[in-house]
Amino acid sequence: MMEMLGLVAASSYAQHIDFVFNMIFWITAFWLLLAEFVFFYLILRFRKKAGVKGQYITGELASEKRWITIPHFAVLLFDVVILFFAVKVWYEVKQNLPQAADQQLVRVIGQQWAWTFVHAGPDGKLDTPDDIIKVNELHVQVDKLHIFQLESKDVLHDFSVPVFRLKQDVIPGRVITGWFTPTKTGEYDIQCAEICGIGHALMPARIVIETSDQHAAWMAENSTVAVASATAP
Repeated sequence: MMEMLGLVAASSYAQHIDFVFNMIFWITAFWLLLAEFVFFYLILRFRKKAGVKGQYITGELASEKRWITIPHFAVLLFDVVILFFAVKVWYEVKQNLPQAADQQLVRVIGQQWAWTFVHAGPDGKLDTPDDIIKVNELHVQVDKLHIFQLESKDVLHDFSVPVFRLKQDVIPGRVITGWFTPTKTGEYDIQCAEICGIGHALMPARIVIETSDQHAAWMAENSTVAVASATAP
């Protein structure tokens, strides 16, 4: 549904999150329409008629209670189904951190009001001379596992990449680790989804998802500058 609304799904788990949202939407829509149908049916069926006295209904008879008990247990069953799939996707995205020999590392730092991205250079390690530091510009490689570390310099922020269906609070004093695997090339929005001060609306960034050749070329060009700057007298 989100793809139909124009929001691209560009990560390995985006479709799974969409599935949970779509499932909740259709289940809720089903019960809403059913409840409205029954509601209007009962209004019309038992509307006031000439010569017919109104009845005082206590709701104690089994035939009356079933209008509540049957939908009640049916809704609980649907709740269990939603909870099962929601927990399954939550575990996959938030709890189960995958590992790969060629994974890429990036540090994401939120501050009022910009994002700083520290890309691990060709050595694949952070906090080394070939790190590539960019403001409001994150470069990643398609079909490659990326492990990110979230930090905040000041207040609470929220790292949101809509095309990944990724949204994670950035909490001062904590380093939060997460992951994503991009599945489509292109340039997309990064947002702060937590009101963080007067400049909150002016805190957008861009994520550039590149092919392996494009990313290698970008890294070689920018890491050379980083190494030169780090070794300059």
